[in-house]
Amino acid sequence: MTETQKTISPIDGSLYVERNYADTAQIHAALQQAEKAQVDWCKTTLSERKAICSRVVETFVANREQIAHELCWQMGRPIRYTAGEVNSFADRARYMISVADKALAPIQVSEKAGFMRYISREPVGVVLVIAPWNYPLHTPINTIVPALLAGNSVILKHSAQTPLCAERIYEAFQAAGLPEGVFQYLHMTHDATEAVIQSPQINFVAFTGSVSVGARIEKIAAGRFIGVGLELGGKDPSYVRADANLGYAIENTVDGAYFNSGQSCCGIERIYVHDSIYDAYVEKFVALVNKYQLGRPDNLDTTLGPLVNTAAATFVRSQIKDAVEQGGVAHINPEDFPMDQTNTPYMAPQVLTQVDHSMRVMTEESFGPVVGIMKVSSDEEAIRLMNDSEFGLTASIFTQDIDTAITLGQQIKTGTFFVNRCDYLDPELAWTGVKNTGRGCTLSKLGFDALTQPKSYHIKMIP
Repeated sequence: MTETQKTISPIDGSLYVERNYADTAQIHAALQQAEKAQVDWCKTTLSERKAICSRVVETFVANREQIAHELCWQMGRPIRYTAGEVNSFADRARYMISVADKALAPIQVSEKAGFMRYISREPVGVVLVIAPWNYPLHTPINTIVPALLAGNSVILKHSAQTPLCAERIYEAFQAAGLPEGVFQYLHMTHDATEAVIQSPQINFVAFTGSVSVGARIEKIAAGRFIGVGLELGGKDPSYVRADANLGYAIENTVDGAYFNSGQSCCGIERIYVHDSIYDAYVEKFVALVNKYQLGRPDNLDTTLGPLVNTAAATFVRSQIKDAVEQGGVAHINPEDFPMDQTNTPYMAPQVLTQVDHSMRVMTEESFGPVVGIMKVSSDEEAIRLMNDSEFGLTASIFTQDIDTAITLGQQIKTGTFFVNRCDYLDPELAWTGVKNTGRGCTLSKLGFDALTQPKSYHIKMIP
């Protein structure tokens, strides 16, 4: 019997999608086709590539309702929000298309009599994208579109939780007239994926996911001398200074902590509040969190859906339990959220105080609807605690003193620094991280760099 990939919906535990895994022959054929197709694709003009990618965006947006419904059932995001990811898919793709001419233009050097000299940006070849389930549309498109615009071919291996996302992206490229083999997807086992990384046809790997898997991918690719982009874990902090607009800071940090049930790599997972406003902040923060409606994500009234699976919810509950046993105070009564049930993906949001960095919930990535709030007495204490992490994806400060915020931001070890906002990705800015958050960069004009290889032209003009 052929081994299959099963997608269990967190909504009701039902089997939502089942697909055959690609076998060895199918994988080999895809690799060969990608390598062959890339040779011709890189000879097309950039304007042709841009036109095809633009048609993909329009096709995708036209199917927004179907895609949003499928996304809700695959990973559990409330249906009232899922169409938003289709929109962000389109926004990111359109931006990368708009900057492609400048980002891929040859680099001109100083003039030298009798010579023509410049540096071109050549495609690396075949790009493997390994995509996550938590933002299954706009995360892979961060790499797919610039890779194709640069003249590469792409193979997408999507999460087993969100296989339909890969299929819908593929269908959009087919409808847009992309030549056969330039973009493909494969449903693969972990072992098969590792074998593909080691295949001589693969020239770059882009992965978004856990630190442990990222480390594994880096080891597998070692010795092949190919590029590897890794967007891994996060434990993103926020600092609310004494002069912050309190209501605004609360509204934004609550949303930053609990959107997508906290399953965001750049979601707020720990908050530091100046002691002069701490009590008022916590009181109003808890009151706002209690307004969430936990329920089935296919219900339009639901604002907080289930986690992706029961194991994820169990892990977050264990962090909360450990923190409370160590002296932490839980401010949300799960009984106020009737859908909260142990041994299911449905869990109430939680707010913890009296926490410190000896507790897992303040140092270990949660990826769920919980946040710890600590009192601080100074900027210096806040910055020290914000930097006390193995991760460094984003960090935010809420304050009305922008100059001071920028000065403090220079001291924070992070890939993106926010002032008066959080949990947001701007396609014009580089998306990157430090420490165990990984390495590499997507989006912005810099997002093309890893997907191209510089090639120097040194031409002597003979009279």
